[in-house]
Order: sequence, then C-alpha cells, then structure tokens
Amino acid sequence: MVAKVISGTEIARSIEDELRQQVSELRAQSSGAQPRLAIVQVGGREDSNVYIRMKLKAAENIGILAEHVRLPRDCTQTELLTKLTALNESPQVHGIIVQMPLDSEHQIDSHLITDAVSSHKDVDGLNTENEGRVAIGDFSGFVPCTPAGCIELIKRTGVSIAGKRAVVLGRSRIVGTPVAELLKWEHATVTVCHSKTNDLSEITKTADILVVAIGRAEMVRGSWIKPGAIVIDCGINPIPDATKKSGQRLVGDVAYSEAVQVAGHVTPVPGGVGPLTVAMLMRNTVLAARRQLQRLLLPAWPLQVLRLNLQTPPPSDIVIARSQKPKHISRLAEEIGLFPSEVSQYGSTKAKISLSVLDRLRDQRGGKYIVVAGITPTPLGEGKSTTLLGLVQALCAHRGRNAFACMRQPSQGPTFGVKGGAAGGGYSQVIPMEDFNLHLTGDIHAVTAANNLLAAQMDARIFHELTQKDGPLYDRLVPKVKGVRKFSAIQLRRLKRLGINKTDPDTLTDEERTKFARLNIDTNKIMWNRVVDLNDRYLRKITIGQSPTEKGFTRETAFDISVASEIMAILALGTNVDDIKQRLATMVVALDKSGSPVTADDLGMTGALLVLLRDALEPTLMQTLEGTPVLVHTGPFANIAHGCSSILADRIAIQLAGEQGFVATEAGFGSDIGMEKFFDIKCRASGDTPHCVVLVATVRALKMHGGGPPVSPGQPLHDVYVQENVELLRKGLCNLGKHISNGKAFSVPVVVAINRHGNDTETELNLVKQYAEANGAFRAVVCDHWAQGGAGALDLADAVIDACSSPSHFNYLYPLTLSIQEKVLTIAKQMYGAGQVEYTDEVLEKIKVFTAMGYDKLPICMAKTSNSLTGDPAVKGAPTGFTLRITDMFVSVGAGFVVPMCGEISKMPGLPTRPSIYDIDLNTNTMEIEGLF
Repeated sequence: MVAKVISGTEIARSIEDELRQQVSELRAQSSGAQPRLAIVQVGGREDSNVYIRMKLKAAENIGILAEHVRLPRDCTQTELLTKLTALNESPQVHGIIVQMPLDSEHQIDSHLITDAVSSHKDVDGLNTENEGRVAIGDFSGFVPCTPAGCIELIKRTGVSIAGKRAVVLGRSRIVGTPVAELLKWEHATVTVCHSKTNDLSEITKTADILVVAIGRAEMVRGSWIKPGAIVIDCGINPIPDATKKSGQRLVGDVAYSEAVQVAGHVTPVPGGVGPLTVAMLMRNTVLAARRQLQRLLLPAWPLQVLRLNLQTPPPSDIVIARSQKPKHISRLAEEIGLFPSEVSQYGSTKAKISLSVLDRLRDQRGGKYIVVAGITPTPLGEGKSTTLLGLVQALCAHRGRNAFACMRQPSQGPTFGVKGGAAGGGYSQVIPMEDFNLHLTGDIHAVTAANNLLAAQMDARIFHELTQKDGPLYDRLVPKVKGVRKFSAIQLRRLKRLGINKTDPDTLTDEERTKFARLNIDTNKIMWNRVVDLNDRYLRKITIGQSPTEKGFTRETAFDISVASEIMAILALGTNVDDIKQRLATMVVALDKSGSPVTADDLGMTGALLVLLRDALEPTLMQTLEGTPVLVHTGPFANIAHGCSSILADRIAIQLAGEQGFVATEAGFGSDIGMEKFFDIKCRASGDTPHCVVLVATVRALKMHGGGPPVSPGQPLHDVYVQENVELLRKGLCNLGKHISNGKAFSVPVVVAINRHGNDTETELNLVKQYAEANGAFRAVVCDHWAQGGAGALDLADAVIDACSSPSHFNYLYPLTLSIQEKVLTIAKQMYGAGQVEYTDEVLEKIKVFTAMGYDKLPICMAKTSNSLTGDPAVKGAPTGFTLRITDMFVSVGAGFVVPMCGEISKMPGLPTRPSIYDIDLNTNTMEIEGLF
C-alpha cells in the first residue's frame, strides 16, 4: 500500500486563490478594507528572515498589504510592548504577528509578548484569549495557524473526522494542544501523547488520524502507524546529508519513506504543513479585515443602553445626573466604532476624538442630518438642548437607530450668570453635567489664550514700531543666529504678499526693509479685543497701556466674552486643519494707516495660534443619561456669530452613524437667528445637506407672544402661564407660524416638537399641534422627554425618521453673488417679516469699503436680539412690514462672514443682581459640586 501525498503547497495555492477573490470583494465594498498585516521581528535571525519572506510573498500574491516591522537586537521588552500597543490601536492594521524566536540582547517574556497582541488582531492565534476560545469550542476569535492548517489538510483528504480515533503526539501550546482541541470539536476521539507517555508506539498504531509535533527527527516509524491512517507531520528538522550542498536536509518527525508504505494519506516535509501554516495566517488576516468592515457596516451599533430610574416629579437636574453611572468612555467609543488610537481619554467620562476618523471613514456613506431650532424664546429658554437630547435618546436607545447629538460647549458666563448650564434637563441630559458645564476639556480656555496672545502681539508690535527706528526694528525682526540671518516661513509669506520676491534678509533694500518691518497699524481702527470666559460688565470699555513702561502709549479697548471670539467661529466652521489654519491666517485684526487690512499672518501669529488650539481642534465625546453618544465642540455666540457646533464634529458623527443613522445638532435661539445661519453659513461652508428641521415650541412662549406679561429669570411666572388660557395662546400662534415658514423657505421638512411643561393642558397642547400642522409643519408632536427621557420623545423620533425619508430639495436663502444690502434685505424680509432696512451713514460707508475689498461675496451673519423677530426685544408675536435698522457692521474675514448689527448687541454680558453664583458650592466632604443647573 502506497499512501496518497497530501500536498500542502497545492492546497495553499488554492486557498490563496480563494483569498485573492475575497480581498477583491472587500476592496469593492470599501477601499479602506484592504487587509493589512504587520510582521514584527526583533533582531535579524536568518531562519526568521526566510519565514518572513515567505509570508510577505504570500501576502503580496493575495493582495494583503504586509509591513515588515524591524526592531533592533537591543530592543527591550518595554520598547517591544510599546510598539505592539501602537499597532493594536491603529485602525490601519488588521493583523499582527510577532516572529519567534525573539532575537534580543535582553530577556523578553515571549508569552507576555504574544498576549500583548490584541485578540482582535492576533492572526497567529497565540493570544491566551484566542487559545482559550478554541479550548471551549468558541471560534469567534482566531484559530492558531499550524493547527488550523492541520485540520484543513485532513479535510482535504475527503475523510470525515467525526467518529475517528485521533492521536496527537506533542502537547505544545502552539501546535499539539490546540490541534487536539480542534480535533475534539470536529467530533474525533482524541488522545494526546508526549515524552512521558508509556507504550507510545502501541497508542499511535490505534490512530485513524495521527498528528505528530514532537520535534524529533523521524521519531515515528512505519511500524507505529495504523494501515490506512492519515498522518500529518508538523516537524521540520535538519539532519546531516553529504549529498546536499548545505551538508544537511530537512526531515519531519515521521520517517516519511516508511510511512508512505503504511499510511493512507501523509504530508511531506517540506511542502506539507508549512505552506498551510502560511495560508492560514493569510486567511486569518483577511478574516480580521472582513470583521472590521462588517463592524463598520453594521446597521446598528452594539450599544449598551443605560436604564433610567424615573421619579415623579423629577428631582433637580444635578440630582438626576448624579443618579446615573456613566459608561466608561472607552466602552462607548468602542461601541460606536472608534479605535483606541482615535480616542484620547480625559478621565473615564469624556474623550477627545481624532480627526483621523474622517480619513478612515472617507468612503462611508453618511447618515441623516437634523437641525434643532426654536421659536422666539422667553428669557428662560424653551428647551432646545433638552429636546435635542431627548430626540437622540429616543432614536438610539429606544428605536435602535445609530444617533448622535452634536452640541456646543457652554460658556461659563451663563453658567455663573442667570441662564445656567446647557446640558439639557430632566431625564434628557449630557453627563456628567458638571464637566459639561464647566471646563470640559479646556477648549474655551485654549481659544481664550490664542485670542489674547494675538492681542498681546498686536499691542507689542504697535509699541515696538513706535519706539524704534527702521533699521533696529528690522534687525530685531530678522536677527542673526550664530552669524546667520534668515526669514521664518511666516515672514516669507508676508514678503510674498508685499511683492518682495527675495529670501535673503541681507539683500532687501532700505525701502523694502521698512515696508516689511512696519505694519503701521491705525490704533483708531483696531478690530481685535481681548476675551475672558466670564460675564464682566466692567470690561466692556477699558484703557490699556497705563504703566510707565509703555511710555504713554495708551488706547481704549474692551474685552468680549470668549465664545464671541472670531477664533471660536473659525474652529466651528473649519472643514479640516489646513482650512482652519488658512482662516486663522486671514483674520483681520486692524487696518493700517492707508486703510489696508492687517492680518494675524502679518503679525507672525498663525502657527502659534494653531499650536495653542491643537487639542481644541478635536471634538469631545460624552454621553446622554441613556448612554447614547454626544459630540461636544466649539461654542460660538448665536447672536454675534453663527451659533452652531462645529462642522468637524458633525462630519465625524455623520460618518460614524452610517447611512442608516441620524445626527442631530442644535442652532442657537430661534429659526430667525440660529437656523438661518446654520443653513446659509454652516451648511454653505461644509457642503452638507440637512434633511429635517425640528422646531421646538412651548405653550409658555406662545402665550408670551400672544400678549402675556414679561417672563423674567428668577421671578415667579404670572398666572396666565400656569393656568389654561386658550385665547392668549391663540393670539401667540402667529410666532410659531412664522418660524415654520422660515424652515420651509429652505425646502426642508419642519417637525414641530411641543415641549410639554407641567402646567400645560391637553386643550392647549392640541391647539398648538393642530395649528402647526395646518400651517405647513410636516408633523407636530407633543414631547415629554424632560420627565421621561427618550421614551417621552418616541413620537418625535418617529416623525423625524419619516421626515428624513420624505423628498426635500434643500436650498440656500440667497446666492453669494448678491450685494451686502441685497442679502441683508432678503434675510430681513423672509426671516423676520421686515418691510425695509435702514442703514446709518457710517454703515453705508463701511459697506463701500467691504465691497471694495471683496467681502461683499461673503455670507451674512446678522447680529440681532434673540427675544424678538424684529430688532426690538420688546416686540413680540410676528409683526410684518417693520423697518429693521442696521447701526453698525464689521467683517470676520477668517470666519468668512459679514456681521450687520441690528441695534446694541453686547459681546460682553454682565452679572445680574442675583446670579447663580450664590447657589454654587463645593461639598468639601464629597468634593461634589452643588447648585449647578
């Protein structure tokens, strides 16, 4: 009897053909799905190099991108572990193997190293977790390559494994033990033998399947083999052979010439198990890539929802927030498809998200885009943030849809002033609300530092130009360092703008040196203020430069609140880091004495600003009370700037949510302010298309617009607001109607969310609902998310799902080709209901200057009171035909918009008689914050 030779080389070739097709299919689904394998080698053993070359060749043939990571012989265990951590965390690497043995000058624990490879990338199958899975019959991980190859070889004979008696000679953790487990789960009866086994040859003769991995050349003789058995020889041993050029040849653990005379099937050495081991490594790598893609394409995240413990009536916001234990932020990040390298944790409840996510998911089709706006609010606010969070809790935690909330970071001005925090309320909140409402990850402080460094540089430059002659000024701007003088990159950009095409500082003429060195800032035309993230009325007008060291060069200026800084608006509107850098460079801080703009780049500040803002470029991941994801990023003022969270946060959320997901973001104040700017400024900058408007309304606000008494923070509500008053409500519905028409002006469906308050009656709520649907709303629903969390916004979630599926043809309100006045008139008439617009002579002169500079092609960012559709905060309802007066105008060139001022709009709020400060305290026993709301 002559055994059939099981050719591992031929079988491996057929497997490679199958894998090549699978890789092609993966790449057709996503270009980023091409499998990537990292082969880590310590030292340079030649036998290891041979094996690695085999693996690299196989990978290339299949279409796997394989990287040979070479580490020197003096590599320490710590350095190797650090490298493995980086590879584990990289979304670009699907599989990792560490070539053994480790050829290091230092002692390295090889078992520790194999366990350091993530079980999700352990394509060698040697991680203890993967080995353990195999032991219990769980094949959701990776099966070790050589044992998997053995099973494949046996199956290719056509002989069924089930019911056969199998003997495994060898018990190593790499081959013997796992192959025995695999045979067991293929329903063979398995005996494991080793060096201490008695009567070894008698036991092997009982085997229908014999797997030999003992590491001794030709130990198993033909007489040890049962006639007709399948023999798998895993050994590879060099023995002397004078006929070979090398003086030796390779043999297995089985005496092959004898075995072929007895066995039914046998593997040769070489050409048997070896090629299959490599093929199984490739198969595992392709499997790892497929799993990553499948995870990306999951219709819904594997999200662990946090259960709410609802109480009636709901306690305070901070008590509710503290009653919920947040998920660890790393767990949430993993649930929504982020990799560890894309997550920088700030403690256990918040983390920065790398912008590299956008590149990784560039081929991913994004989800539906929703903006949450409101009617003209009372000073108490109508619950837009709460509604936003209730909506995404309903979509994600209750309807099983991938859903993100994207929010602005709140300023500490309102937090310590009157309005309080902005984390939502009741059972629809971001947690931890203390972190959210206070420093968070320090982004606003970074904006403050960047803004004020620019102001400091500008004033210092003014001082130095006033106190130095041309020659010394130039020499100090371009000093000699070790006898060599050269321009910095940012100085070369200034030279280019000036038309000076020289790179050697010593070759400039005296005229060119003066032109380069002097900005000649007109101190009467400075547009850049310092900022602080607090309400401080006494900083609205100040005098600087009063120290004797400033030599009498004083000037009047002011502080703004930090969120009013143009830098904040730029962070919110930048589409990538390069775009943000360019916007920072073009910020106009002043005009020079000839009327030309002086920019941040002229002051040499662009790079320094970007460095201060580096961490602030990334959005912060948090969660709702029900464990659904929230991205928090930027916080531009809504009445001065555009009042929306960042484009970058929205884009990350849209990509992570996937094609079937939803991203809801908030626009500040009413539709006339925040929503219009969201569409005409933010969406124009991003190119993203919104699918739905959620318009938040309350019975309380509509009663106020019907002629109800003023609503004041800290004061009890008048009886008309806590008792049914249908007539007053009916009179105020016109305000809701105007805001619905504002949304429809952009050809986007409008869903009205009626935010229920405790004193609202069913008659009042039904009246609002009927009016909204009769006046153009896609649907109007009553929401109780404040008291019930996501469960209270299920009707809203269903309405939004339906609205996003309905046809829409989003359009901007105006083309950029219109003049400044034409764009302002379009907004005033269509969004506010005005009849005409009046300008002061000073504003008309500014419009001429801005037009001459090309700023007339920028969008408009109206600065207007949020308390009225008109420019007068006392006027309620929805008046028409009124005159809107523009009293001032400025341009934010870096942010990319012109700002007409409708009346006196302060960029620095003040503290009231009784601010929230009185209620806020730190419990020194528990270190918990008290009094936030």
